[in-house]
Amino acid sequence: MDESKSLLSVERMKDDIVVVRLLPRQILDELQISEISQSLKDMVDSGSTKIILDFSTVDHFSSSALGMLIILKKQIEGEKGSLKLCYIRSQILKVFKITRLDEIFSIYKTVPEALTSFSE
Repeated sequence: MDESKSLLSVERMKDDIVVVRLLPRQILDELQISEISQSLKDMVDSGSTKIILDFSTVDHFSSSALGMLIILKKQIEGEKGSLKLCYIRSQILKVFKITRLDEIFSIYKTVPEALTSFSE
């Protein structure tokens, strides 16, 4: 589990909001995706249900990683929480649009915009 901590940077904000920065530039490897998924699942299981995922360092993202996001979103919503995404680079955003996942995920340009959306 220590290894997965190097994959994520976690910052707890006010109102129980957690900002999670995905640290790898490429999220393509199945083991890496599994470790990230488990860390995020553990966060939700321990009561963190308002999560902002910051993609600012991510250049490449696999379809398996998209699947992990869908499962995470369902888990968080099952706990009456909310998942927001931000700082998604244009080439990754294109994949969200092509797959219409931009219609089911709340996507923001910046962390402050995503934070503000929790109070709307």
